[in-house]
Amino acid sequence: MKSLTIKGGRVIDPANGVDEVRDVFVVDGKIATATAKNAEVIDATGKIVTPGLIDMHVHLREPGRSDKETIETGTRCAARGGFTSVVCMPNTSPAADNTGTIAFIKQKSAEAACVTVFPTGAITKELKGEELAPIGSLKKAGVVAITDDGRCIQNNELMRRAVEYSKMFGLPVLDHCQDYNLAADGVMNEGHWSIALGLRGWPAMGEDVIVARNVLIAEQMDWHIHCQHVSSARSVLLLREAKKRGVKISGEACPHHFTLTDECVKTYDTNFKMNPPLRTERDRDAILEGLADGTLEIIASDHAPHLTYEKEVEFDFAPFGVIGLETELALALELVRKKVIDLRALVEKFTVNPARLLRLKKGTLSVGADADLTIIDPKREWTYDVAGSASKSRNSPFHGWKFHGRAVATVVDGEIVWRENGQD
Repeated sequence: MKSLTIKGGRVIDPANGVDEVRDVFVVDGKIATATAKNAEVIDATGKIVTPGLIDMHVHLREPGRSDKETIETGTRCAARGGFTSVVCMPNTSPAADNTGTIAFIKQKSAEAACVTVFPTGAITKELKGEELAPIGSLKKAGVVAITDDGRCIQNNELMRRAVEYSKMFGLPVLDHCQDYNLAADGVMNEGHWSIALGLRGWPAMGEDVIVARNVLIAEQMDWHIHCQHVSSARSVLLLREAKKRGVKISGEACPHHFTLTDECVKTYDTNFKMNPPLRTERDRDAILEGLADGTLEIIASDHAPHLTYEKEVEFDFAPFGVIGLETELALALELVRKKVIDLRALVEKFTVNPARLLRLKKGTLSVGADADLTIIDPKREWTYDVAGSASKSRNSPFHGWKFHGRAVATVVDGEIVWRENGQD
């Protein structure tokens, strides 16, 4: 196995309280204390070296929709974006509600993935929200969490029992917070722009009600519920107040929600249609505040590939979702440039925080740890061209955007799986 010496970079490793210029040594796929003979040397002068980034909310579409994305293409996207680990959602076909599907994902990942893939299991059978999936068996099969992502359990008693069982097996519960009665058939945020555009509105309350429900259940069961892709100001407030009381609740923010608002929909471009929808400037400001004060502990992409023809229809009929693995880090670095958060906080939200939540042996540069590293050039100027994406899909709202900062090398278990201007 190849050995590496990464020289002269600013090493930021929040798990160990490190933020200094130093060398990092990799021997036999692990972080080491000294270099090895004939180690390849990477000059990281002027660059940032971090533990490998983790995206804990990714749709790889396999099995079932390999026309949209595969484990191979999705993980190549991740590597280009600087991510060494991804957590894939269970809304595949068939759903990941059984050990057979989990085994398939793990086998396919071993064969085709260039980064580490951690599967999640469904909370309910076929994601129908009616009957619990075999949570114990899913745990034994290797899932790191349970979620019906893409769906939301509406039966509060069933959700309570799911959390109760997940606690028995040490699995966090991830929840896509959406009250279907309130959200109804909305296609964008309910407000000024939905009225102006004549599109069906989806009120923020449709998210807030479920976040409040989750706070109550997490408090009652004394177990961790993680609220995915938080988009509304009130949801941020609910999480903040609950965390102050010591409730085991957390939330994540997606780059599209802390960068864009519902005004973007005024062109009827379906690449701005996602679930939950883009909301108001007030909501965006609240998300930024939540990121700044730690209420929102994690940044994740919700990478959701769709085919071009599916998006090239009227706004009402287009599927929800955008791709984001390749632009996520650059959009997050904008938060640092605008002094919303500092670099250490950004690295925490991509490394130690998701690793701690999911109990992954990742997100650290401790000696003996897996040699997963991301090398970032914070000054690298580049323009995102979706036509050159590693994804099979092209549904990004950020095509043509100019960015400052990107991953220039991604290392997984000591192997360079992506290097700018290199082979991937």
